[in-house]
Amino acid sequence: MTNLAASHDQGPARAGRLRLFVVLAGLYVAQAIPTYLFAAALPPIMREQGVSRTAIGFVSILFLPLVLKFLWAPLVDRIRPVARAHRASWVFLTQAGIIACILALLWVQPTDVRTVLTIGFVASMLLSTQDIATDGYAAKYLPEADRAVGNAIQGGAVAFGVVVGGTLGLVLYHHVGWTAMLLTIAAFSVLPLAAALMMREDDTGAASAAAPRPSVMAFLRRPEARQILWIALTYRASEGFVKAMEAPYLVDAGVPLDQIGLLSGTAAATAGLGGSALAAWLIRTRGLGFVLSLLGGMRTLCFLLFALHAFAIVSGKEALFGAAGFQTLIRYMEIVALYSLFMAVSSSDQPGTDFTILACAQLVVYLAGSLLSGRIADWLGYGPLFALSTALSAIAVVATLRMLSKAGLDRPRTG
Repeated sequence: MTNLAASHDQGPARAGRLRLFVVLAGLYVAQAIPTYLFAAALPPIMREQGVSRTAIGFVSILFLPLVLKFLWAPLVDRIRPVARAHRASWVFLTQAGIIACILALLWVQPTDVRTVLTIGFVASMLLSTQDIATDGYAAKYLPEADRAVGNAIQGGAVAFGVVVGGTLGLVLYHHVGWTAMLLTIAAFSVLPLAAALMMREDDTGAASAAAPRPSVMAFLRRPEARQILWIALTYRASEGFVKAMEAPYLVDAGVPLDQIGLLSGTAAATAGLGGSALAAWLIRTRGLGFVLSLLGGMRTLCFLLFALHAFAIVSGKEALFGAAGFQTLIRYMEIVALYSLFMAVSSSDQPGTDFTILACAQLVVYLAGSLLSGRIADWLGYGPLFALSTALSAIAVVATLRMLSKAGLDRPRTG
């Protein structure tokens, strides 16, 4: 009788767990498709149309709402557009606006940098708000044992978004043009809205009324949160310099746009699925210290290979493809490691706010490097830019490992 009752209890639990994973996959796909349309497809398209590297570097301004979203994250945690569909209603409203932004690009040419950036900035504001709701939902409802798995699913979902928004976007633009590309991406962006219909939320308006008021200061008052904040500000300090100029460098090295799209898509699909799963397993068995040191070392070697190629010490497109592919793998594994860490310190009273502050912190240094990357490349060339990135990456790894050790977070978690 006891075993039979336990089996009946486990059935609904397993179904609820599967539903949560499916919902998170759909929500993160909804964000990833338009994100990588702007971040992965537009820069090489603009470069092929003759837009300067300095102007392409300013595409990174679209990341600004992702950095500043902590300012309105407490409002998303607090305000309910629909009382019993708190975060689901935010997803619906923002996704509808994002689709409208994609369609607005139909009347703009990729060489009209100012208008493209204006529309992109509006889309980024909506994406950032949706991200607060989605990450808050994940941080609140993922149990500790499933955090790495949930973030690995996010990596796979983001990879699908890269394939659609980035790879498919570039391939469609190369073969059928700007208009067909945008209409296809807009159509794909409608599909993930089904995930919002499957969201289940138990924090009703009455229950949350007695909870503490979400705020940035509530996060900063917690010592363990401040420790993780320093790690978020340190680990990815070098990546923006390379990522912002990776596609333009491939274009200038003579790689066709469709090959760049296929390269990014293949790497994203492989890394998003295999790399994310591998990262989740490594975190459980070897700990965050091992995972972040491994990823940081691999990232530094990738940056070094870019630098050697730019200085003509290493030649051939194969070296570039290898460095770009491994760099993609590293980024997806970093998502699993860092976001699991962020979720661990997010409180149930304001999960969207806490997670968002940490996500914004790691984007601050990324954005700074991205904004400077095009100007440095124009002034000094690609070689010095990639060499600087290599040095910063090595320094960041050492600093992060010291902070993890001091906080006692460098060992595997048991249970």
